[in-house]
Amino acid sequence: MDLKRKLSRLTSAGPGSQARAPVNTVAVAPAVETPAVDAPEVARIPPVEEAGTTTLAEVLVQALRKRMSMDGEGEPALDEPPPQDDSSQEARHADGLVDLREEARRRFAAKRGGAVDGPADPRVETLRQMLSFWAERQGTASARKAVAPVPEPRALPVEARSTPHGTVHVAEQVYAPDHRHGMAPVAAALDVDARLVAGLALHPELESVDFTRMLMLDTETTGLAGGTGTVPFLVGLGWFEGRSMRVQQLFLRRMGEEAPLLRLLAERMASSSCLVTYNGKSFDWPLLRTRFVLNRVPVPKELPHLDLLHCARRVFKHRGEGARLVHLESKVLGHHRVGDVDGSLIPELYFRFLRGTDGSELVPVLEHNQKDLLLLAALMGDLVRRFQSEGTERQDPRDLLGFAQVAERAGDAARALTFAKAAAESGGPVGIEALVLASRLCRRSGDCEAAVAHLQRALTFAKPGQGAVLHLSLTKLYEHSLKDLPRALYHARLAAPVELPDEHRLRLERLERRLSRQGV
Repeated sequence: MDLKRKLSRLTSAGPGSQARAPVNTVAVAPAVETPAVDAPEVARIPPVEEAGTTTLAEVLVQALRKRMSMDGEGEPALDEPPPQDDSSQEARHADGLVDLREEARRRFAAKRGGAVDGPADPRVETLRQMLSFWAERQGTASARKAVAPVPEPRALPVEARSTPHGTVHVAEQVYAPDHRHGMAPVAAALDVDARLVAGLALHPELESVDFTRMLMLDTETTGLAGGTGTVPFLVGLGWFEGRSMRVQQLFLRRMGEEAPLLRLLAERMASSSCLVTYNGKSFDWPLLRTRFVLNRVPVPKELPHLDLLHCARRVFKHRGEGARLVHLESKVLGHHRVGDVDGSLIPELYFRFLRGTDGSELVPVLEHNQKDLLLLAALMGDLVRRFQSEGTERQDPRDLLGFAQVAERAGDAARALTFAKAAAESGGPVGIEALVLASRLCRRSGDCEAAVAHLQRALTFAKPGQGAVLHLSLTKLYEHSLKDLPRALYHARLAAPVELPDEHRLRLERLERRLSRQGV
């Protein structure tokens, strides 16, 4: 039951009455056959609309203060209660009606040290507890709520630009060819080999893409839920002009003006060869496609799409630190953002702008979007450069293993084997997994002796109890590829922990039977 209904019950007839009094007044029962002092008119508790307050607690406080001040207007003061007839009081209690003013008189007398006759109304105490709990909840919620820092007053760096489709608010900036984002040059994205990009992304369609005409895309939206209720209020675009990178940001000044922005985006896509995003396949592009449809703007032809999130997940998964873009920016590229806006606050900052702020709070949002676009180009160039090096440069062994697994999936066995051998130098769990991968690649190429050698080396890195899987692989190689049954039986006996009992028994019986036929 909510607080308004509780107040309504308190200001109505008691549980023993037959009729309910009006909501905003306290009912008083008439005397029964005995003359009694006329009960004064009870002060009316103002409703929330009349009180002009924002909380129910303030309404009750104002009502109590009003009642305490009514000394000279025909209403006795609370500290001077009027004389009451005992028979009239018994009649009121017989009817089950409770006078809220009488309850207030009792509490006031108790506060001044006077005697209080009769128990307090339990409903009043319940209401007090509910108000206290409600106030505590409101305070806790306010404390938890994130508040963006107040920025210095700055003009929003966007200008109105007239287009054949209408006015679009645009911010632009050009970065020089030698601009670096962290340790990685931004222009390195122009030097990528399309074949390597296709292998890294496991996307053969990218082999024929001209990456000098790629379009980096990143959006800032009113939420992350997607769907028709989410609006991209900032569409960041980046492309190369020569070796300089131009960043163009299309800003939505108010709702309902998306059509010119979307048409300008469609024109830029028409002159580009592919899209480069981070999680754009799952979020940015589906959202933009929805906005095209809702605004009755023709959806542009879908371009080949390089989503660097998928590449980063495959390469850096062994780090166990996730693939958040800002995290990779600091750990991989060595760029640490200072004073960057929290992404969770961006929707609220835009809503404040729509409610009439001067736009100062959105300046960090535009800067955040610019850095994301530069990061896309820098990360793409860095990933392809590392993939091209085949482990010849010093890298984290976990990343080398990731590149080896990507190359294996892409069908580039030679590159995968080179990366696997480089990762194996670290030893430990990463070295074991790299050697198992190298053994698998050698077995597929027909070099079973090398496959066995990699597994034997992996056994030297394994801790006690961790080599059963390796022994099982050696058993299969010795039995089926090298036809060395004694060694196969030796490793089979050590592989018991990773086989089902029946399968393990059948394997041993088969090997022993074959050995007995050969007279061994």
